[in-house]
Amino acid sequence: MGVLLQVKNAGIQFGGLKAVSGFNMELQQGELVGLIGPNGAGKTTSFNLLTGVYVPTEGEILFDGKRLNGLAPYQVTRNGISRTFQNIRLFSELSVLDNVKVAYHSLAKHSIFSSIFRLPFHFSEEKVMEEKALEFLKIFQLDRYKDEKAKNLPYGQQRRLEIARALAAGPKLLLLDEPAAGMNPQETHELMELIAFIRKQFNLTILLIEHDMHLVMGICERIYVLDHGQLIAEGTPSEIRNHPKVIEAYLGEEVSADA
Repeated sequence: MGVLLQVKNAGIQFGGLKAVSGFNMELQQGELVGLIGPNGAGKTTSFNLLTGVYVPTEGEILFDGKRLNGLAPYQVTRNGISRTFQNIRLFSELSVLDNVKVAYHSLAKHSIFSSIFRLPFHFSEEKVMEEKALEFLKIFQLDRYKDEKAKNLPYGQQRRLEIARALAAGPKLLLLDEPAAGMNPQETHELMELIAFIRKQFNLTILLIEHDMHLVMGICERIYVLDHGQLIAEGTPSEIRNHPKVIEAYLGEEVSADA
């Protein structure tokens, strides 16, 4: 194991507002780490910094030894970081199979020229993409829905599909933004099992934003806590559960005691 991600005093300012400031984080290869905090704390903004949606106005982001500052989202993806979103962002009118194939297209090697003129390399690569996409759907038990439009899947299955699509890009680091949002307790339990499975199956490092404390405390090895764009704590679930600043800013006495 070695350091995969280093965030050094990163931040971003919108006009006179500092959304995130002085953010430091280090992820080891293979870790499963949580990022928590109250609404508006800067969690999703931090994800946007890591994935190239926003360019940091301060600090540095290093991934696998390479500086990410200034890279576009597609370049970040090609370097090995994939993400899901708080609000599911599937191509709702496309089939389940095509939603996964989209991820492979971001890594495709055939040119526009070969696609326009329907050259053999185009067809061979398309066939490989479809075979790989079907393999992913089987892993996530979604192959029976392969021809269904994504919008017709039950909510929990849409979440699974979004994670499958993120993994199809072959990441080293997977960022999950509130994957349990809108799920019932049974779906959340299944999600916990799924996250543990994909971490082992794909040898992944995972960074998770989540409000469900049962999920976070149950699967994360370490947790970072943001409040008003500032990092206020970092530690094991036990340390975070009993951290005075975290209790005051986010967990509350009763939740801390029950977590």
